[in-house]
Amino acid sequence: MFAVIRTGGKQYTVAKDDVLTVERLDGDVGTTLTLGEVLMLGGSSPKAGLPLVEGASVMAEIVEQGRGGKVVAFKKKRRKNTHRKRGHRQPFTKLKITAIHGHAKHEKHEPANHEMEASHGA
Repeated sequence: MFAVIRTGGKQYTVAKDDVLTVERLDGDVGTTLTLGEVLMLGGSSPKAGLPLVEGASVMAEIVEQGRGGKVVAFKKKRRKNTHRKRGHRQPFTKLKITAIHGHAKHEKHEPANHEMEASHGA
């Protein structure tokens, strides 16, 4: 079974035991997160959300918090003896997918509603 999740403005296709690098998420190493923005569930009976799959979630464990490699932004104006050098390191979180849950437990509200209608009518 696989899922398509959305986090940090990006979409990722994940399966159980996958390790992926996403934009920085709050939490310490070893913490378990629940990712609730599931766009699609795949497998023997695929489900596509509009836009999210109702009650679906993905459980993940934080493996590492870190910063990526340096990206250098160098600007130069020729013949003017002017240049500017700036560096940036993007923070990231490395996650390990532990479980994919297809749907939440459904509570039965229908009998309670019918009982209330029956009591008001009598």
